[in-house]
Amino acid sequence: MTDQPSAATPMNAAAIPLNRAANIPINANSASTRLNLGGKAILSVDLGRTSTKTCVNHEAGHVVFVPANVKKMTIEQVKGGVFEARATDPLMDLWMEYQGNGYAVGQLAADFGANLGVGQSKVEDALVKVLASAGYFKLKDDISVVLGLPFLSLEQFEREKAQLTSQVTGPHILNFRGESLSLNISKVWVMPEGYGSLLWSEAQPKTGAVKVPDFTKMSVAIVDIGHQTIDMLMVDNFRFARGASQSEEFGMNKFYDMVAAEVDGADSQSLALITAVNKPKGERFYRPKGASKPSNLDDLLPNLIEMFSRDICSRVLAWLPERVTDVIITGGGGEFFWEDIQRLLKEAQINAHLSANPRQANALGQYIYGEVQLSSARAARA
Repeated sequence: MTDQPSAATPMNAAAIPLNRAANIPINANSASTRLNLGGKAILSVDLGRTSTKTCVNHEAGHVVFVPANVKKMTIEQVKGGVFEARATDPLMDLWMEYQGNGYAVGQLAADFGANLGVGQSKVEDALVKVLASAGYFKLKDDISVVLGLPFLSLEQFEREKAQLTSQVTGPHILNFRGESLSLNISKVWVMPEGYGSLLWSEAQPKTGAVKVPDFTKMSVAIVDIGHQTIDMLMVDNFRFARGASQSEEFGMNKFYDMVAAEVDGADSQSLALITAVNKPKGERFYRPKGASKPSNLDDLLPNLIEMFSRDICSRVLAWLPERVTDVIITGGGGEFFWEDIQRLLKEAQINAHLSANPRQANALGQYIYGEVQLSSARAARA
C-alpha cells in the first residue's frame, strides 16, 4: 500500500486500522461519510477485465459497472456525431478529453472496436478508467482513490503499484462529456485484488441464519475468480501472508474461449456473449455478428461449467496452504461457478463461503479501506 504501510509489506502495517472497519456504519450514505472524513471524497475502482466496478460509498446497490473497453481516439472522433434530442444514459456514452487526446470508455469504446484488453497489464488504461469514474460521479477538487492489482508476484505487484500510484496521484484537468473537470488526487492506496472482498465480508452483520466465522481470528484464503486471473490470497488473523499469496493468469476469459469455440463465428471478448453466458437459464441466447439465428447456450454450458469448475478447484487445492480450513469465494467467476466449487471444496473438507455481493465486494471493501485510512489520519492529527 502507499502512504501508511511500508512498500515491503503492502498489507501488514494496515492490519490494525482495518480491524476498526466495523466501527464505520455500513449504511452511512455518501454525504454523511464525506462529512465524517473532513469532506474528502473517496473513489474506489476495481479494475476488472470484464468491467470496471466503481463506487463512492459502501452501498452495494450504488456500485457502477462500466465495461472495461477503452479506445484512444482523436478529440474530433470521440466527441463527433453527438445529436441526441434528449439526455441519454451516460454509461452508454462515456467519453473524455485528456492531455490532448480523446478516449471512449465502456460500451462506446466497444462500439468503436475496442476489446477488453485481455493479456495486458491492468496498469494500462487505469488512469483513463479512474478519471472516467470520477467524471461519472461528478467528483471534483481533492479526492482519494483506492485500487487493486493482481498479486502475480511480490516484485511485480510492488513495481506495478509504484507505476499506478505515480500515474494517478496529482492534479488532473479533463473534459468529461463536454464538461470541464479539475481533480487533485492526493491519496492513492493499492491493494492486492481480492483483499477488498475480505474487508467487505468482515464488515457484514454477524447475525442471521448463515453463521459466518470471525475471519480476523483465523487463517483464511480468499479466492477471487476474475476475468483474467484467479487471485488466491492467504490471510492469517488479518495479516496478509504475502509469501503464500499469488495470482494466476487463468480466469473467466478461458471459459469464454471454451464457449466461443462451440459457437460458429463467436468472439470470446464480445460483451454480448459475456452477457448471454451470465443470464439465467432459459435466457442464454447469443447471436454472433452475421449469424442468421441465435445459439442457445444452455445446450453447452452445463458440461463446460462442470469441466471448468474442476479445473479451478484443482488449481486452488494445489495452492491452498495446509493450515487453511475456510475459503472466501468472490468475484464474478466465483458467483458464476459457486455451486460446483462449493461442492468440490466440500469433498476436500474445505469450508467455502461466498462473499456478499461477490461482483461488487472488492470495490466495496476497497472503499471501506479508504474510509479507515482517512479516519485514522484525522484521528492522529486531532
